[in-house]
Amino acid sequence: MTTYVLVPGFWLGAWVWDGVADRLRAEGHEVRAVTPLGVAERASTAAVSADDQVADIVATMSEERRPVVLVGHSGAGPMVVAAAEQARGNVRHLVLVDTGPMPDGMAHIDFHEPPTQEWIRDRIAAHDGWYPIPDAAWLRGSGASLDGLDDDTLETMWDRAAPEPGGVVTGAATRGVNDPTLPKTLVASSLPGEQVRALAAAGVPAFAELTGTEWTIRDLPTGHWPMLSEPAALAAALREVGAVTSV
Repeated sequence: MTTYVLVPGFWLGAWVWDGVADRLRAEGHEVRAVTPLGVAERASTAAVSADDQVADIVATMSEERRPVVLVGHSGAGPMVVAAAEQARGNVRHLVLVDTGPMPDGMAHIDFHEPPTQEWIRDRIAAHDGWYPIPDAAWLRGSGASLDGLDDDTLETMWDRAAPEPGGVVTGAATRGVNDPTLPKTLVASSLPGEQVRALAAAGVPAFAELTGTEWTIRDLPTGHWPMLSEPAALAAALREVGAVTSV
């Protein structure tokens, strides 16, 4: 039996993992889906930082009885990477879903071109320090694929989306020390694995670490939210990761 800790990307709560978590639990695994600190039912102040979310993930893992498979999607990627480095003994495998291991000091906003960064900062300022989910057209234009999501799913996603604390978007999670003995997997959804490998080989900061021998890249072709568009396939990928990793 494997214990999974699942962390969603921006704007979303633990609910977004329901289709994945139900399948894993049905097979006897323990699953803890986490709503990030400062989001949705855990909203408090827009001053919540990336490091605050990292500390919360570390605390969550410390409550489990055994080392976990730690999974982070999209904007949660930097937080789970930092949490795995800060609490290495609590992690048996690190999984990133359609995101990359950004280097120390790189914030989510730095992934975008300057005009987009300005737009994001203006949006945060206009909402008292919070970053609400943009509309679908903006997300598509920024490179976030909505492939595989039907109209009902999209409606649910926007109805349940909650503003992200602005500091999580503009501030970097503090990295620890990378341990190359920790197995790591990238589930590549909106970008094919071949393209991800090319970006890593070219030294693109958000992907460069993926050249490490501890990394495995596996394809799950769909949009940027595979837990909604392909929950069975994502659950199968996580199951396989748990099966091949020794505690």
